[in-house]
Amino acid sequence: MSSLTWDLTLAGLSVGSAAALTGVGLIVTYRATGVLNFAHGAIAMVCAYVLRQWVVEWGRPLWAGAALTLLVLAPGLGVVLERLVFRPLSVLGADPAQTLVASIGVFVLLVGGAALLWGQGARDDAPELVAADPWGQLAIVLVLAVGVGAVIRRTRFGRELRAVVDDRRLAVLGGIDADRVAAAGWAFGSFTAGLTGVLLAPYVRLDPYGLPLLVMEVLAVAVAARMRSLPVAVLVALTIGVAQSQLTRLHPSGWGAPLLQAVGANLFVVALLIASLVLPGVGTRDALPRTATARVPTPPGAWIVAAVLFLLPLGFAGPDLHTSVQVPALGVVLLSLVVVTGRGGQISLGQAAYAGLGALFTALLAAGRFPGLPRLPELAALALAVLLVAPLGLLTGWPAITRRGLALALATFAVGVGVSRFVFAQPYATSGLTLDRPRGFDGDRAYYVLELALLTLALLATHALRRGRTGRALAALRDHEQGASAAGVRVPALKLLAFVAGAALAALGGGMLAMGLRAFDPSAYDPVRSLLWFAAVTVLGADSTLGALAAAALLVGLDAGARGGVAAALIGVLAVLVGRFPGGPYDALRTLTERLRPPRRTGLTPLGSRVRHRLRTTPGAQAQTPAGAPAPGPTPTPAQASGPAPAETPARAPAPAPAPVGVPAPSPDATPAAHSGVAPNHSAAPADGAAPPHGPPAPDHDSRTGGAGGNTRTNPAEGRGVLTAHDLHARYDGFTALAGVDLTVPPGRITAIIGPNGAGKSTLFHCLAGTLRPTRGQVRHNARNITHLSPHTRTRLGIARTFQQLAVFPTLTVTENVRLGAEQGHIEDPSATDRALRLLHLDGPLRDAPAAGLPTGTLRRVELARALAGTPGVLLLDEPAAGLDTAEVAALARVLRALAADGTALLVVEHDLDLVADLADVVHVMTAGRVVASGPPAHVLETLDARETAV
Repeated sequence: MSSLTWDLTLAGLSVGSAAALTGVGLIVTYRATGVLNFAHGAIAMVCAYVLRQWVVEWGRPLWAGAALTLLVLAPGLGVVLERLVFRPLSVLGADPAQTLVASIGVFVLLVGGAALLWGQGARDDAPELVAADPWGQLAIVLVLAVGVGAVIRRTRFGRELRAVVDDRRLAVLGGIDADRVAAAGWAFGSFTAGLTGVLLAPYVRLDPYGLPLLVMEVLAVAVAARMRSLPVAVLVALTIGVAQSQLTRLHPSGWGAPLLQAVGANLFVVALLIASLVLPGVGTRDALPRTATARVPTPPGAWIVAAVLFLLPLGFAGPDLHTSVQVPALGVVLLSLVVVTGRGGQISLGQAAYAGLGALFTALLAAGRFPGLPRLPELAALALAVLLVAPLGLLTGWPAITRRGLALALATFAVGVGVSRFVFAQPYATSGLTLDRPRGFDGDRAYYVLELALLTLALLATHALRRGRTGRALAALRDHEQGASAAGVRVPALKLLAFVAGAALAALGGGMLAMGLRAFDPSAYDPVRSLLWFAAVTVLGADSTLGALAAAALLVGLDAGARGGVAAALIGVLAVLVGRFPGGPYDALRTLTERLRPPRRTGLTPLGSRVRHRLRTTPGAQAQTPAGAPAPGPTPTPAQASGPAPAETPARAPAPAPAPVGVPAPSPDATPAAHSGVAPNHSAAPADGAAPPHGPPAPDHDSRTGGAGGNTRTNPAEGRGVLTAHDLHARYDGFTALAGVDLTVPPGRITAIIGPNGAGKSTLFHCLAGTLRPTRGQVRHNARNITHLSPHTRTRLGIARTFQQLAVFPTLTVTENVRLGAEQGHIEDPSATDRALRLLHLDGPLRDAPAAGLPTGTLRRVELARALAGTPGVLLLDEPAAGLDTAEVAALARVLRALAADGTALLVVEHDLDLVADLADVVHVMTAGRVVASGPPAHVLETLDARETAV
């Protein structure tokens, strides 16, 4: 081996050792807490700065500074983060979206704090803790990896750690202190981060942005190890480090030489792209669900205030106006996150890449340096740049089709890092670029007017994507992806639309930024900016266009009016607190105001008091009061109103009174149905305090369900679809869930499936609905094989479903939930929404109420109404009676019988055997993945052994 090869190998081992340390720390933290620590690089940077401060600035001994930094500061910082930031999130429900935002918030906070304390300049005098010889670093890595592996496999703490990783809740029930395990994981992970920082600082640029980004690039090591295997992480890190070092010997020539050199110098980035985009996603179980709260309304007059504030800079002059021109441009960039993340619910940590590409393409087109195109005027160059960048949104949109949660976050971050390293940081793409403003808009004031016009267009485009049919579909995708697919929303196409539209808006804002600064600055679009922008939009209201504009003004204004880093530090603090106030600062302020406001005593006005006195003293007033109605006086509480009604009934029913807000009013042409105005329970008391309805809803002109069943034929079963399963097999990790199941769901009949837990009922249901593909066998609708069709395609064929766990979209109103099913369903019928609302008695004041916060029984009716609005021929119901009280179950049964009489084919998977016996025409009993008995419910339930059918 030549001397050069050996020297390069040693250098590669040194880099690989530092990367291996990062991988070990990330894996231990993730395995102990389930959190992918995006702040790992920021912790490394802070520890490196503290050690430098101790040794270089204060002149203290290196060994004492190293001990203080690595044994006290680093693990202490990890414990503090676990205790103050991530443990409250875990207690409040461990929403993965909030956990991710909090992790990014810690990163942004530490980066901003470091910029405030030590400035933004690079330092090259960091103390050297270990000699440049890689053997010391390699020995540290191997000792840590072997030690951690031994602890995990051979100690009690290791067994507790594995138990917490497998099932945290079950581990807690078993007596394991999961908080102690999480604190230990955070402490060790932060220790490895600090060690990485102090080892790398002498050899790389030490500044608040460079070192954290460099450490985050080696996330590829942990991702390639599937966030589990320490030996794999160490081996991958060392291999990439040596390979990257050896590739420096190559000097390619030709037109592709600069790109090849960039690839050779950034193998960790290449590995991150491959690991994030090609390998199976990490953290796919973390689906980043939408917090089930209604959208916080914009305060009255807020848009007027915003318009006035954005017009004020027209009166500025000099540097103030020069700074103000950045606000509208950044506002357009942040609006792209409102579309992608706020409305579409998709994580995008690479928006700075699209903004930078928009700026770069605008500059190249205006300079006549874009291949194959002539020089264009600046505005034309900006418009064409937007059109060129928009399709590149597929770089992050395509992985989003199959990835969610942390996997999607990693994929979008990897794309952003890749574009930064292979495009923005390469002289062949950016050297010598300048950019002028459009003719006639050279001055700051004129250009600011142009920016306001472009911002208005961007706001209108964003508004169009947040309203109407597309807006409802995007909101459904954000709130509940599987529910949106079941409602007929084309989820893959909608995700691509969100990312393409987001890329176009980001490119427009990036080009505006570059023209405002009259130059293309690659550092303005580095991946750290993406994290800062994502955190800012999220904490100020991801679904709020006004919040995006406020974030832009905050980011530009604070950094311009104070020392750099103030804006990042403030956004970091707000992001860290997002778990406690998921609705954003305005929601937190509103909640605090309501708590501090003294309670108001309610009472009658003088006129009301006189009327009440007259009613109480008028002879015969009590006799005129209908039996069962409350006596005149104060309105009874919900608890009082929901009690059982007296046995007496009035001779003549009183005139119907207006229903209170949130309680559905009965349809005038149908008998009263049970509503869900009270908390769900299984007592005999009817819902909403009303007597349980008798008989199915009154027939309308064309069918037994008023047309909601979608059938208008004389023969209800005529032309309806038959759903069949033939020899279905399904296996999970070697376990047989289905073993040759045959099933027929005929039209006009109710088919039920029962069986013990683990019998395969849910697996069969998912195979029929399209959310699971069987390993063998076929699912057919009429004569068509639909085994490989997606759920939304099956919905558009007329196969609708409901979920055991409610799949209602909380940020939409009741009517919008139901209208979504009508818009995306089997047959588009303008009247389908009203028919479904009327059938399920949701057509009163309740129709305009947000779905968030409604009782379980009401939400069950909303979900069923949404399914019916698509006029399905086959309806699949998964535990439809879960969470309903007795009256609600009775009302549900009547609706289902009416649907069957209308010709709909119904399949019900249910644990309530009484409901099955009362409702089903045919019952199939499953055990161990097979159908073991079939027939009429009376015959099947009487002949089966009670232990086999107990649920």
